[in-house]
Amino acid sequence: MITLTAGEIALLVGGELHCDKDLLISKAPVFDSRLSTPGSFFLALQGEKQDGHEFVAEAYRLGAMFSLTTRLIDGPCIIVKDVIVALSILATFVRKRLSGLIVIGITGSQGKTSTKDLMAHMLRAVGPSVSPTGSFNNDLGLPITLLECDERTKFCILEMGARHKGDISKLCDIAQPNIGVVLSVGTAHIGEFGSATAIAETKAELIQSLGQSGIAILGSYDEFTPLMSSLHSGQTIRFGESADLDVRATDIQIREGRPHFDLVTTAGRDAVGMRLIGAHQISNALAVAAVGTALGLPLELIASSLSSAESSSKWRMELHELKDLLLINDSYNANPMSMAAALRSLLFFAQERGGQSWAFIGKMHELGESGPALSEGIGTLAQEIGIDHLVVVNAPEYGDGAGELAVHHVPTIEAAEEFFEYLSPGDVALVKASRSEGFEKLAESLERYWIEKNGVNE
Repeated sequence: MITLTAGEIALLVGGELHCDKDLLISKAPVFDSRLSTPGSFFLALQGEKQDGHEFVAEAYRLGAMFSLTTRLIDGPCIIVKDVIVALSILATFVRKRLSGLIVIGITGSQGKTSTKDLMAHMLRAVGPSVSPTGSFNNDLGLPITLLECDERTKFCILEMGARHKGDISKLCDIAQPNIGVVLSVGTAHIGEFGSATAIAETKAELIQSLGQSGIAILGSYDEFTPLMSSLHSGQTIRFGESADLDVRATDIQIREGRPHFDLVTTAGRDAVGMRLIGAHQISNALAVAAVGTALGLPLELIASSLSSAESSSKWRMELHELKDLLLINDSYNANPMSMAAALRSLLFFAQERGGQSWAFIGKMHELGESGPALSEGIGTLAQEIGIDHLVVVNAPEYGDGAGELAVHHVPTIEAAEEFFEYLSPGDVALVKASRSEGFEKLAESLERYWIEKNGVNE
């Protein structure tokens, strides 16, 4: 963060100062008091279950210079009407001060975090870069990420998520992105928006925010995203797998679940062999390649960074090579697109290893009225591509399958654990559900069970 005094911050956010005005702030704020360090300040947020004002003492003890609060506390603070609004005002100011910073906004129904991780890996080879931890993509996470930038930062990568129309527009008002990336328009959060068209209109807010000098990066994986080019009068770079696109993949192969392809751009052609899992990572890689192309980076650097990047976000297609068993932990989140991609990756690994494929899956949330039909479609897909066993936890909407697919409906994670004993050496198991289902516990339980039964790899 650029260095500011407490007095300057209070003046910027219109706050009531109750601390030394000359306190120097040189680090981004935190909303978890345990993460407080000298030079930072603490955001006392009022949540549904906890009140941040109860943790200001701990934050101060760990080094926070003051707390941003909505009421007077026993300790140094700046009082504001709304902590989130004040945070946004401060981030907007810092963004304007950092006029040389290149901000890259990423949105889409699937792949934001993986694309962000790939892009951060590429850009760190070019200059000092800041990117969010995990899925820090809302009106709290985005300003905090932006505030991590200082005068030395060359690139800032920001995920932009939305629950309602206008959310991305507000984030863009703060971030003022130079490059806007739209990956795809899918059915994630369709329960919030009501239709894919409404989702598309919301994602398009990122492209509409770009000025004439901004660059739009658009995927070609749905009917809506390519049409967003009409909303931008500046440069547009399209990516995908068709021959008429600016950045594309050709000669695609999947080896051990990992994509290999030739990357083709206006600069030429180079080979990419990814370490990330799943064919769906190709589109994420192409989006990153398009950004690299927009920035004028050498094709060799782009291809080599895509080939060397590894996942840095927890519980996303994590491979756990146990003794004679492969566990794929993809328990961070789930929507129809990512669920389908995970099932296809499971199948690739099972075919290569010669064992059976086991998918332990749970609910996909926020699908609204379309939820049952979309979930049933996943059940049908599992049957069509040849998944051997589907263990469904408290989600009858996936259906009962057909053909040789064995579907096992159970009410709880604990009941799903009873199927561990049927796994055999050479099998591959996938664990996936929406974040709130807590499927990381199921993955941990499976790993623990298998080690206790079969030992560890020698």
